Amino acid sequence: MNFWRSLVGKLWITIICLVGSVLIFLGLFLLPYINRNFAAYESTEIKHLFTYTCIVGFLLTTFFALFLFTKITQPMQLLIQAANAIREGKYDTRLSLVTSDEIGELAKTFNHMSTELEATIRSLNEEKNHLSSVLRSMSDAVITFDRSGQIILTNPPAQNLLDSWKELEWQGHDQQEFGASVPDPLLPLFHTVMDKGEDVGDHIHVKKGSWSVQMAPLYTDNVIRGTVAVLRDITEEVKLEKMRSDFVANVSHEIRTPLSMMQGYSEALLDGMAGSPEESEELVQVIYDESLRMGRLVKDLLDLARMEAGHTDMHRQEVNVNELIERVHRKFMVRSKEQGLTLDYHEQGQQLLLSDVDEDRLEQVLTNLLDNAFRHTPEGKKVTIGADRILGERHELVRIRIKDEGVGIASEDLPYIFDRFYKADKARVRGEDKGTGLGLAIVKNIVEAHGGSVSAASVLGKGTEFTILLPISKKQSQALSQTKSI
Repeated sequence: MNFWRSLVGKLWITIICLVGSVLIFLGLFLLPYINRNFAAYESTEIKHLFTYTCIVGFLLTTFFALFLFTKITQPMQLLIQAANAIREGKYDTRLSLVTSDEIGELAKTFNHMSTELEATIRSLNEEKNHLSSVLRSMSDAVITFDRSGQIILTNPPAQNLLDSWKELEWQGHDQQEFGASVPDPLLPLFHTVMDKGEDVGDHIHVKKGSWSVQMAPLYTDNVIRGTVAVLRDITEEVKLEKMRSDFVANVSHEIRTPLSMMQGYSEALLDGMAGSPEESEELVQVIYDESLRMGRLVKDLLDLARMEAGHTDMHRQEVNVNELIERVHRKFMVRSKEQGLTLDYHEQGQQLLLSDVDEDRLEQVLTNLLDNAFRHTPEGKKVTIGADRILGERHELVRIRIKDEGVGIASEDLPYIFDRFYKADKARVRGEDKGTGLGLAIVKNIVEAHGGSVSAASVLGKGTEFTILLPISKKQSQALSQTKSI
């Protein structure tokens, strides 16, 4: 700090000016008086004494100024430097002044203030980091807007959501009033919160996703300064709720139909409407068939529930796929002749072994797929089954294909044919023996339980082909690889 701009410098200049003024005043009025009333040699001594007095006064004044500089100005400079350090964020700055005067008390107060400020700042940083960690760990999206609608805070899920929404073209709302930062689906809620100052909640739908939104106002001195919105992805919940309602409706429909027929035919028998034993036998046969249908439905439901819950008992063993297909082929040969269909089995001549599968479950898969093919293929057409070995991305696979020449499945129905109770009635011509709508869902669960996959390809009017891919065991895969290298 410049000495002349300091408090001590200004005080020293003031004292020097004051002493100089006194000496000049004395010199102007006292020296003429001395010259008139004293002798020459006495006058000279008095003038020398006056000069010495001026020099001593100047030196004393300078010494006093330096004393004040060390006791006041230097501690004040240290205090100013410490205050500047705290202003720059160095909250651990402390003063080492140890005096018993006001400067010492000021230094103690400053150090106490620095300690409290450092603790407060540390606490605020910890709370900020804690809040930041909470926001980052939340699976829900959190977005904070200011009064103009600009985004001032987001967590990672919210940022990902906003990035995915940026590419969408919104229609039906004008974003000019509150700025383009407020996503279009949130604008009505933002307007409501800013106008009424109340918490609001709603469900929004964007493309195929659904979100539950809760938006609340942010206040500063009883004035709304913005809003905070919490968005929870409920797409899966909505989907599951729809599946649940569809499942209840489908089960009710599937059970109500055979029950109605059984009730109707039973009432006909009780009322004596059968005119002959043959008619009575026919009515009883219908009741029996419908009871079997209900039994199959209940059995399929229980099997599917156990599979989806992971409670299926698998008796895994080594299975020869060729022998399994031959056995299923022989079982359906009689039915193919009865329906006027041709059932071909294309054997590739390869030894197809799966060492860790449930033979009965795989037979159930093939039976369900062939049963579907027979029920939806007109007379005179052909159904083909075959198996071979292919190389997958990481290991070798056994591929089983079942192809029919039926009416096919519409392309819009293909993604849903493995759902429970889904029946592509528009694309299928059903026979008298209708399925339960659970066969393909059971097939998918069994195949996936073996680590495989099942898919379908179809051309409307030409037929459908189901493809099953099952992984070969590690041991068998190594053996096949050695055979190929030879």
